[in-house]
Amino acid sequence: MTNKEQLLHYVWKCRLFPAGSLATVDGQKIEVIDTGIHNMDAGPDFFNAKIRIADTLWAGNVEIHRTSADWVRHGHHMDKAYNSVILHLSEKVDRVVVNERGEAIPQCEITVPVNVRRNADYLLYSDSPLPCKNDIHSLHGVVINAYLTQLSLERLERKVNDIFRHLDRFSNSWDDVFYVLLTRNFGFGLNAEVFENMALSLPFTYIQKQSDNLFQVEALLFGQAGMLEDDTMNDNYYQQLQKEYLFFKSKYTLRNKEGFLFKKMRVRPLSSPYLRIAQLAALLQKSGRLFSSILETEEYRQWMILFQAAPSFYWQTHYSFGKETPKAEKKIGEASLNIILINTVAPLLFAYGKRTASERYCDRAVRLLGSLKPERNKIVAEFMAAGITPANALDSQALIQLRKEYCDKRKCLYCRIGHTILSSR
Repeated sequence: MTNKEQLLHYVWKCRLFPAGSLATVDGQKIEVIDTGIHNMDAGPDFFNAKIRIADTLWAGNVEIHRTSADWVRHGHHMDKAYNSVILHLSEKVDRVVVNERGEAIPQCEITVPVNVRRNADYLLYSDSPLPCKNDIHSLHGVVINAYLTQLSLERLERKVNDIFRHLDRFSNSWDDVFYVLLTRNFGFGLNAEVFENMALSLPFTYIQKQSDNLFQVEALLFGQAGMLEDDTMNDNYYQQLQKEYLFFKSKYTLRNKEGFLFKKMRVRPLSSPYLRIAQLAALLQKSGRLFSSILETEEYRQWMILFQAAPSFYWQTHYSFGKETPKAEKKIGEASLNIILINTVAPLLFAYGKRTASERYCDRAVRLLGSLKPERNKIVAEFMAAGITPANALDSQALIQLRKEYCDKRKCLYCRIGHTILSSR
């Protein structure tokens, strides 16, 4: 569907056509009682519409095109699914249209108001990653705040769908799903995919079997990440890990990933994938069945303590293998912990609440996001420059959802902010 056809859908759905302006091509007045339900899948564009043509009340579906010729071009005249269409709307009526039974469909020309078309061109064809950046600051705060609440829940629902797919994969094991999601988020965006693939290649049960020995958990993770393949490395700790991993690799018939997939260039030392894996190993080894602990924890500060784990002594003087640095504690920083809580704990609590019909876990997830500081990233910075400053992580997650699912896809017609701008002036 083109943007111009989407705009016609928008005009019909939001009743932006002048009142009393609609009539069939043979002059019969059309009264719109209900525009119907917008269908985003295959089939007619709007289901269950109600209209009155002259003195006859019609209930059925509505189809919209730019020209009548599109009805035939799309094959609707041969499709039984369109036999229930009671009205065909078009910017240009240039031919008679019939359904699969050969019955003529009432047609009506519909136009896009000048101000709506002008604003749509401004939004839909803007080169800016944030098309409404020059107008968004002028909207009433109530409109913005209400929409941010909706968007934050949309983002949680999207993450829940991903979690449910993992649950199916792991036969409803929440511990396994938590392990995979936690590992993914230790990649912190840049290495998220490769961290997740590492976890998928290393069953959580193998980690649990070695949970009384941090060195062995490190060996499993570093080995599976493909970071123990250098036989020339002159580092005693590395060589011990390599030997330990080769034993586990044979014992569990493991196939490790390739280490070059991890992005290491221009990465700050504290974000080094080596250090992140060491921190993850410490957390997994210390915490056991971490997901169960999360279900029992309700307060933000308790979660912060739960995720604090110092990596092994070696990593106090290293950010990667073989390169010694001044000694420093390498616990996960508060900003990184916030990201873990935002992207791991909150979605899993929300998903658990949904799956078990326990509203208290959903509420806890929302309260957690509301208690965390907003993320600081490029997307949030763009909205702040446009005049929207998030108060907490719930708001920053909403802004990420808005940018990725609406702005980037130019779905301004489906955005409450876009709608306000489109229908103004």
